[in-house]
Amino acid sequence: MAQDHDHNAPGHTHGTGNQRAVGIAAILTGGFMIAEVVGGLISGSLALIADAGHMLTDFVALSLAWFAFHLAKRPASWKATYGFDRFSVLAALVNGLSLFLIAAWICFEAIKRLNEPVEVLGGTMLLIAVGGLIVNILAFWILTRGEKDNLNIKAALLHVAGDLLGSVGAIIASLVIIYTGWTPIDPILSVFVAIIILRSAWHVVRESGHILLEGAPRDFDRRKLIQELEAELSGVIKVRHVHAWSITQERPMITLEVDVNEDADTDQVKIAVKTLLKERFNIAHSTVEINQYSQKQGSELKS
Repeated sequence: MAQDHDHNAPGHTHGTGNQRAVGIAAILTGGFMIAEVVGGLISGSLALIADAGHMLTDFVALSLAWFAFHLAKRPASWKATYGFDRFSVLAALVNGLSLFLIAAWICFEAIKRLNEPVEVLGGTMLLIAVGGLIVNILAFWILTRGEKDNLNIKAALLHVAGDLLGSVGAIIASLVIIYTGWTPIDPILSVFVAIIILRSAWHVVRESGHILLEGAPRDFDRRKLIQELEAELSGVIKVRHVHAWSITQERPMITLEVDVNEDADTDQVKIAVKTLLKERFNIAHSTVEINQYSQKQGSELKS
């Protein structure tokens, strides 16, 4: 019997690019949030106030994402043997769930505003909304410099994208109010933005929840792996107890047992299994246990 681990997975090294991008986006979002709160109160615009509330939670979410990247740099310890990478997945889940709360609040306020219309200053609203759009475009561009496949970056992008849509909605609403005086457009567009936010939030929550529940890595098919190992590797009798999961999206892992006949070179089989896992399934961190059996035992295992 032989057992081995490959600790040279790509996810074991962490750059500072993602953390820097999220940190700058958090500063931009938090700074302009204050201007939107003031502008929303002065103009009476729900779209601006809703967007400011969204930016507040975005600031918290982006700060949490920044801290997650910072924490992930800490080395593994005897208590946290996998390190702290998964905190970023937890942060993504929290960020995704917060988007549901934001959307619910926006819809509630919109219904209330439709039943009790208030005066909206279109000019002030337009000025603040344009400024918010510029800030959000800049923050979005900065975040796209990070690793877009990273779940934490993806959640941060969705938050900023929601803000960006909120700013666009506020600009459209302000123009309609300026030229027609029709104030219901303000809460109506706010609800439209909330629906878009909900759709995006669901994807982040579903994906991060899948990882936290130890679901199989994306595009991984255990049946296909077993079939290829048993069909292609010389000396392999049976592949059993295959368990695959992810620490983060970038760190898939797998454990499995490989039964081989007594004439097989266990070291060579192990190397072949790990090579196949890395090249065909993009899994660089694996634990492979080799069990040797006689010809008679091998026949019994196959049956």
